[in-house]
Amino acid sequence: MLTGFLDAVFNGISIGAVLLIAALGLAIIFGLMGVINMAHGELMMFGAYATFVVQNGCKQLGGFWFEIYIFLALIIAFVFTAGVGLILERGVIRYLYGRPLETLLATWGVSLIFQQFVRSVNWVLIIGIVLFSLLFFGGKRFLNSRTNVERIRKWGTAVILLLSGGVAIAITNLLSQTYQLTVTQPWFGAQNVDVTAPSWLQAGISLGGVQIPFARLFIITLTIICVVGIYLFLQRSNWGLRIRAVTQNRSMSACLGIPTQKVDAITFALGSGLAGVAGCAISLLGSVGPNTGQNYIIDTFMVVVVGGVGNLVGTIVAALGIGTANFLIGSGTLSLLFTPVKPLADLFSFFATTSMAKVLVFALIIGFLQWKPAGIFPQKGRTVDV
Repeated sequence: MLTGFLDAVFNGISIGAVLLIAALGLAIIFGLMGVINMAHGELMMFGAYATFVVQNGCKQLGGFWFEIYIFLALIIAFVFTAGVGLILERGVIRYLYGRPLETLLATWGVSLIFQQFVRSVNWVLIIGIVLFSLLFFGGKRFLNSRTNVERIRKWGTAVILLLSGGVAIAITNLLSQTYQLTVTQPWFGAQNVDVTAPSWLQAGISLGGVQIPFARLFIITLTIICVVGIYLFLQRSNWGLRIRAVTQNRSMSACLGIPTQKVDAITFALGSGLAGVAGCAISLLGSVGPNTGQNYIIDTFMVVVVGGVGNLVGTIVAALGIGTANFLIGSGTLSLLFTPVKPLADLFSFFATTSMAKVLVFALIIGFLQWKPAGIFPQKGRTVDV
């Protein structure tokens, strides 16, 4: 009984570690900009797929490269998702600051686009996106360089948009008809894909009868490194100081010469990169699919709210608590533990599935927020009193 309980606690902590990495980025974004980013789960999905792609590339090289691919995947996942987050912030989010409902709806729409993108992405789609971007942004740059077209700038932008879209669609249709089998085949499809861990992560150790897989130890270690890295960045670097200043008082920071728009962009990119790292960790726990992010986004938001918006310690406590509670309840461990107390055993047996465990944890969180609506560690500062 004790061995099973300790094993379940360890598995729950490893799941909480994944939630913590994802919630770190979300807490920074939500705490600084007040943006409810519903596409955060899809950024985790991108990180998981980046790991899958790196794994396949290193598998072709074989030997040494396959054994270290996870480290390359972490770097590539962070950089790729940070780039996607930066594009999302500059292209969508920056126009919606101060309007949380609009950011929620916009990022939810973006999350659906990202899911469908992964299902259908192929060479034709990539060529079309690159071609459209070159034509549109090149045309915009040319238009902005002219000093005598201010009156027709909006109309010019609309014409460039239509022409760029038309040319991109025409060329991609031509490619589809000419090279049907080579450029139209989806890279991933709607089915889930599996990521194989390096051989040194496939083993484990036994401590007191509890089997501890190296993969989950790696995830916990990765989480500790991310937490320490974020703490040092926020507390010891110049940009970390700027981020904390903007979080406390945006208007005063702008008056002191801090580039708040650049701080927003860097913060969003950093939070998105952490989501990619979380996606890399998720790929070690199970298969990866277009809906992978949806399995974690609600829990991640609950971590941020329960821990206290923008509070690092609160995020750590909430992530480990929610992850462990979900696993203990969903695996049926608590129903076995409370077997002598029949009412509690029956209650936990009823919720002893993954989906029902989320329902019970969510209900407990609602009750907790009635008691402490600002979370475990509420935010302090002048912005709280406004």
